[in-house]
Amino acid sequence: MNITEIEDTTLSGLFSSSRIEISKSALQSNLSFLRKVIGKNVIICSVVKGNAYGHGMEQFVPLAETCGVRWFAVYSADEALRVFNSSTAGSSIMIMGGMSRDQVEWAIEHGITFYVFDLNELTFAIESARKVGKRAQVHLEIETGMNRLGFGETALEQAAELIKYNNELVDVVGVCTHFAGAESVANHLRIQHQIQTFETRLEWLFGLGIEPRLRHAASSAATFSYPYTRYDMVRVGIAQYGFWPSIETRMQYVLQQQANGGKQLARDPLTRVLRWKSHVINVKDVRAGEFIGYGTSFLTTRPSRVAAVPVGYYHGFNRNLSNVGHVLVRGKRVPVAGVVNMNLMLVDVTDVRHVENGDEVVLIGKQGRSEITVGAFSDLTKLLNYEALVRLSPDIARTVVP
Repeated sequence: MNITEIEDTTLSGLFSSSRIEISKSALQSNLSFLRKVIGKNVIICSVVKGNAYGHGMEQFVPLAETCGVRWFAVYSADEALRVFNSSTAGSSIMIMGGMSRDQVEWAIEHGITFYVFDLNELTFAIESARKVGKRAQVHLEIETGMNRLGFGETALEQAAELIKYNNELVDVVGVCTHFAGAESVANHLRIQHQIQTFETRLEWLFGLGIEPRLRHAASSAATFSYPYTRYDMVRVGIAQYGFWPSIETRMQYVLQQQANGGKQLARDPLTRVLRWKSHVINVKDVRAGEFIGYGTSFLTTRPSRVAAVPVGYYHGFNRNLSNVGHVLVRGKRVPVAGVVNMNLMLVDVTDVRHVENGDEVVLIGKQGRSEITVGAFSDLTKLLNYEALVRLSPDIARTVVP
């Protein structure tokens, strides 16, 4: 086997101890639902920062394109490069974070749009556009009350002057903001103030003749909870992967549907796109009264059967799941036995018949009628769904399935 063959088979998962499956049908279903929610005229911008929320950028981007997505949002230039190299449809790319001068020049050269959120960033963009010989395609980020990034009122006035003076070098593709926790009802008044501020700033910019093609503010949560903030484009992250931003967001959507005379949802309209699986590599019989694994945290109280699974905290199976987490083997939930190691864990399969080497082990997702949810990770480890997903190692093989 030559080096090229080794690289190709590595990508196919031959050398991976576990595999993440990305479901095309689930993604299609989620995007169809989102399209129904937002209407046909609003652009869906797929947020793929954090390795597509752990789903695998190189696999997810072309898959999303086959489902009709043509806009992708990332945080950094290195993520933009990965989307650029993965895209098969010439999709638009939007960088939401800061960049170095060299990175700005690269983005302009390749027609990649990017946020500018202060005068230094805007000046970089203008100088880089002059050097490259192309207009910088920018999104002006407006500070509306999150106090993170964005032009405040005075800085926006100065930015507008710079843009008008350098119109041949700057193309204001979009004007945007970000809400400070649209997934929580507790933030409602703060969000309302942000919306009012954003629309006031937009009106002021339009009055100066700065007319962006895209106004965008809504994340997944705001897309559902604040429908009037969908504007021209929504930046959908967690929802496209099949997760509600919060229980509150889902309940608000259900209540909105009922208030508008819609039918009560019989099932969750969002379908999880990701399934993570591994396999049993060893089964061992252990006598009663024996400790399992490192230390003394798990003591057998009966003759037991323990299966080894080649997944550990390095891969994203949190060490806090030691002795409390579960996986699926032969359609049954079985507990983690002992401490989760870096690359290995042990599970108690005493109550599951005929477990043997090679048996599938599901860490996230369904097996038969049983399911392990990302929420099971989150609740036990005190992580958000977002955190649990992005901690899935990029070294895990990822494949697209129907």
